[in-house]
Amino acid sequence: MTRTIRVAHSPDSDDAFMFYALAEGKIDTGELRYVHELSDIESLNQRARRAELEVTAVSIHAYAYLWRDYVLLSSGSSMGDGYGPRLVATRPPPSDPRAALRELRVGVPGTLTTAYLALQLYQPGVVAVTMPFDRIEDAVHGGEVDVGLLIHEGQLTYADAGLHLWTDLGAWWMEETGLPLPLGGNAVRRDLGPAVIEQIARDLKASIVYALEHRAPALAHARQYNRGIGDERTDTFVGMYVNQWTVDYGPRGRQAVQLLLDRGHAAGVIPERVEVEFVG
Repeated sequence: MTRTIRVAHSPDSDDAFMFYALAEGKIDTGELRYVHELSDIESLNQRARRAELEVTAVSIHAYAYLWRDYVLLSSGSSMGDGYGPRLVATRPPPSDPRAALRELRVGVPGTLTTAYLALQLYQPGVVAVTMPFDRIEDAVHGGEVDVGLLIHEGQLTYADAGLHLWTDLGAWWMEETGLPLPLGGNAVRRDLGPAVIEQIARDLKASIVYALEHRAPALAHARQYNRGIGDERTDTFVGMYVNQWTVDYGPRGRQAVQLLLDRGHAAGVIPERVEVEFVG
C-alpha cells in the first residue's frame, strides 16, 4: 500500500539539488511516495513547531524548539565550513564590526533561523528587525535597517548590489570553535515510527548521493530555483551547501550542532538545553 510523505524544503538551488533524485523518480522508494512542498525556511520552522510536516528542512536553531516532535536525519545538513550568513551594509566595515553593531538595526530572516542565533552569539546588542530573507538587501539600501544579515544566494551576490561585507558569521564561528557552522538540516516527525523513519533516512541519503554522483543533471534541475544567479554561481552555491557534510554530519558535524545549541542556551537565546538526536 502506497504511503504519501510530504517533504518540505526551501525553493533554492541547494535544496533542489539535494532532492533531485526524489523529485524526478531516480531512486526506488518502495511503498513511500514523496510529495514536495516549497517554502522559505522561517515558514518551515514555524510549521514544524506545529508538527504539520512529516519531513522538513529546518534551521538548526529551530530544532531546539522541535525536538519533542522531530528527530534530525543524519543526512541533509547545510554546513558553513568557514563561511555562512553574512552581515552587509552600504558603507565599508568599521575597524571593529562587532562593537559597531551594538544598537544598530539589523535585518534578519527570522528569529528561528541559525543566522539569527549566530548573530545573537556574535553581538546580542543589535536591534533585530525581522523580514523575509529576499527583502533584506533592499531594506539596507533603503535605510530601513543599518545592516542586513544575508542567507541563501545573497551570500554570493551582495557585492553586485554595492554592499560591503562587515562579518561572515561562518568564518567567525570557525575561528571561535574550529568547527563548521551547522545552518540547517532535515528533520523527520517521530510519530511516523521507527520503520518508516529508517526508510525515509535511507531514501533521502540516497537522493543526496545520487545528485553528487550525477552532478550535471542535478544542477540542471536546481537551476530553475537559482534566483537568477547564473550557472557558475549556482554550481558554487550548491558546492558550498551540498557536500560530504550533507551525506552525513559525521562526528565533527554532530559536535558542531550540539555546541551551537549549547552556546545558544548558555547565552539565554534558547530556553532549555537540548540533547540532539540523529537517525539514519
